[in-house]
Amino acid sequence: MKRIYSAASLPEAHLLLHRLQAEGIDAKVFNENAQGAVGELPFTHTYPEVWIEHLEDEDRARSVIRQFERRVSTPGWHCQTCGEHNPATFEVCWQCASTKQYSD
Repeated sequence: MKRIYSAASLPEAHLLLHRLQAEGIDAKVFNENAQGAVGELPFTHTYPEVWIEHLEDEDRARSVIRQFERRVSTPGWHCQTCGEHNPATFEVCWQCASTKQYSD
């Protein structure tokens, strides 16, 4: 096993975990409940961490992480069906459940 990512929050860790799993990469989230130890442990030791099971998946995992980080830092999108604004990481509109349309 190898730590591949330290997340700023538990939801971020799980979003990345699901992206990795969708690519067929076995991964786990550690430190899910470590936030309660802040004060007794340095806060950087309590960040949720994403670990991959197999070292041979590291290059593919890093590629998924680069894509994930690029999408998190990009602006959101407007649904073509209802016009609602959605975060860049959403694939489905939270308002009407229409899928995100990509332009060529």
